Amino acid sequence: MNNSFKFFLIGLFTAVNTVSISAQSDSLLKEINSLKQTVNDYQHRFDVLEKQIDDLMWFRRLEDIAHVDKVRLTGTPRWKPKDQDDRFAGNKLQFYAYVFIPKDVDINKKYPLIVLPHSGVHANFSTYYVHIVRELIAQEYVVVSAEYRGSTGYGKATYENIDYGGRENDDVLESRNYMIENYSFIDSTRVGVVGWSHGGMIALMQILQHGDKYQCAFAGVPVSDLENRLTSHDKSYTAYFTAPHHIGESIQENPGEYARRSPTHYAGNLNKPLLIHTNTNDNDVYVEEVKLMIDTLKKYDKEFEYKIFQDASGGHGFDRIDSKEATDIRFTIHKFLERYLSPAKPFKSTQEMRMAAYGFN
Repeated sequence: MNNSFKFFLIGLFTAVNTVSISAQSDSLLKEINSLKQTVNDYQHRFDVLEKQIDDLMWFRRLEDIAHVDKVRLTGTPRWKPKDQDDRFAGNKLQFYAYVFIPKDVDINKKYPLIVLPHSGVHANFSTYYVHIVRELIAQEYVVVSAEYRGSTGYGKATYENIDYGGRENDDVLESRNYMIENYSFIDSTRVGVVGWSHGGMIALMQILQHGDKYQCAFAGVPVSDLENRLTSHDKSYTAYFTAPHHIGESIQENPGEYARRSPTHYAGNLNKPLLIHTNTNDNDVYVEEVKLMIDTLKKYDKEFEYKIFQDASGGHGFDRIDSKEATDIRFTIHKFLERYLSPAKPFKSTQEMRMAAYGFN
């Protein structure tokens, strides 16, 4: 066997092995990606189970003071179809909403309504808010909270219907409209919207885009400006927006789309009482972002209230947690709402409020 033929055989053997190894690598990579997708899909199933467990807690932890229900409503269609050829793409999206009504409700009277959208990009209305709902119920507010598109605990399709700063606001408005249209004891002239973080952003959007539907709004540590937020947060946050099932473009590629999803863009519309809270050590919605909202409202000479808390304990959740400092701050929020919504049983003191929320003071 001459050397040339030997080299030819060695080269052929090496090429065959390289192709074989490459094929194995491709097969392994496909299998890994398939397993990752399976794990991601299962995460939605785990979220559904977690939500169902927490729902039981809602009923259990409020059964002494409230009628608790969970209703299914429709908002608007997806802002852009996932599939252009889907003949049902224009169908309105369905979503759930929690309804909390004081147990001693008198249907011959009228009650104020609090619209309470949950926080979080992908999150849900969990019993994290149970003490706040107890405080509201004790004053004889009726409360509604929409599990707007993008919420977790309802499967992959709902998760991928996320419309951050967009039609999620339609779902929240529809929850408000549903209550007025279906419960005769709701006073349509006494409706407030309350939210923290992403819920604070929705509260701003509601009062700025639908001021005729509300008497007042409280926005706690609200996401306010997406340009500012995306600049100050890491790439994982940007990924929520650039995902194919969401905007699918970066802010550099489509700045107008991000502007229309930012409360600062609508600051000039404010015509109802508004209270904003922010905290200098907030490690999620940085104080600079909320200050931008405050400064933009001032630029338009809008009348509103705000407070910048200095290093309040709890960071992002400083006035939602259960410490005395937090509940004392929350008392001031209730007094703000009281001025415009006139609940039948307003709190006279922080001690009375803590008794309502925790059973002791």
